[in-house]
Amino acid sequence: MGTFVQPLSGSAATGEAVNTLFEERLFGLVDILDKITDALTADRIPHELIGGLAVLVHVEEADPTYATLTRDVDLMVHRADLDRIKEAAARNGFRFRHAAGLDMLLYCDADSAKNAVRLVFSEERVRDTQPVPNPPIAPEVRRIHGKEIKIVPVRDLVRMKLSAFRDKDRVHVRSMDAAGLITAEIVESLPADLKARLQHVRETE
Repeated sequence: MGTFVQPLSGSAATGEAVNTLFEERLFGLVDILDKITDALTADRIPHELIGGLAVLVHVEEADPTYATLTRDVDLMVHRADLDRIKEAAARNGFRFRHAAGLDMLLYCDADSAKNAVRLVFSEERVRDTQPVPNPPIAPEVRRIHGKEIKIVPVRDLVRMKLSAFRDKDRVHVRSMDAAGLITAEIVESLPADLKARLQHVRETE
């Protein structure tokens, strides 16, 4: 995978400023991602990139026109590995925090959840209202800025986004759909309630 580029509009000066902010934010996310995944990989702890950054990686590969900036680094892990994750993270400059029902890792002196690595647990529901649990960890490998990263497959990412179905999840679904990632095969594999949600997104957004 090459360098991420965000589509721009407006004046050249505005475009350059927006693109610079995009690149700076992305480099910051990838730096944090590299640090935590290096730590988990060294300890052979299963994990995969999910969430908005995973959407960005897949969409950028399929059609960069529909790539959008994300603010999050989300990893899916096994709950049984949480103690090992805390230990590996601590050795590499991260602090564990549980707040507002979320498990997260903060790097160095960061104290904002906006700069955290959020942990999501495989085969669990983040909220009881989700129609399906998170999938098993079964990552693909992609390159981000020349480094291999374990990332959730598109089919699992689509399920997770449709199951969560917050505003940002619907935005991500629309982005993946516009980039041609939600194939007929993926649609056919969805349970009926998630198919209905996808149809709602397609008809209303």
